[in-house]
Amino acid sequence: MEAQLSQGVQVHIHNTLASSDYGLLDENTFAPRPNYWAALLWHKLMGTTVLDPGPSPATSLHLYAHCLRGREAGVAVLAINLDRAKSQAIDIPVSAERYTLTARNLSDTRVQMNGSDFELRAHDELPALTGTATASGPVSFAPTNIPFLAIPDAHNTTCR
Repeated sequence: MEAQLSQGVQVHIHNTLASSDYGLLDENTFAPRPNYWAALLWHKLMGTTVLDPGPSPATSLHLYAHCLRGREAGVAVLAINLDRAKSQAIDIPVSAERYTLTARNLSDTRVQMNGSDFELRAHDELPALTGTATASGPVSFAPTNIPFLAIPDAHNTTCR
């Protein structure tokens, strides 16, 4: 998997122009919100070197690629399928670990990772951040889910 450096982009930041709350924690209970879990996975997997993921097979599938944090020559891919009805897919050349965030509905305050509730453990300890093994070949992304793919054996020469 030989992705190239992106067009000089070094950071990606999102913000709103008016009346939105991107708080990572609920202001009353301090429970993590969905954005917290996405940011946690981003921090664990997405390194600081931004790569060009190549063309997306669909306008509703947004792809982001970085060098895999802590793994020389590895690649991390974030795929966001915005389509509310149709699955999307990409091909990966080697096996990966998949971390998929889902919610029962788009406004839910609770999320699941790989089908299990994703929440703090006793004494506010983080849950295990364990991916599921994913074989090389086509990888499908269900509607409105957010999967991260960690590809440690990508052999990307940019990620050294």
